[in-house]
Amino acid sequence: MSLLGLANRARKIISGEELVVKEIKNGKAKLVLISNDASLNTSKKIQDKCTHYQVPLRFVETREKLGHAIGKDARVVVAILEDGFAKKLGSMLDE
Repeated sequence: MSLLGLANRARKIISGEELVVKEIKNGKAKLVLISNDASLNTSKKIQDKCTHYQVPLRFVETREKLGHAIGKDARVVVAILEDGFAKKLGSMLDE
């Protein structure tokens, strides 16, 4: 999660459902993180968009942890906009 904070300081992430969906559609999102406690509608919407636009998706424990990692309040969904951060974070979350 400290890598996520670094990506935030480098301005390579975006959070919020509508903004993340927009970046997925634009092809800028390289990895999407969604909390396990997201609502069913939000979760389905993000999963469907990621599947359709072939964007990798990973789940994290809670919205509080996701928000804390980027130095903000609780966040349900975050998109990483840079390849290097996305690949490293994706491989770390897979372990």
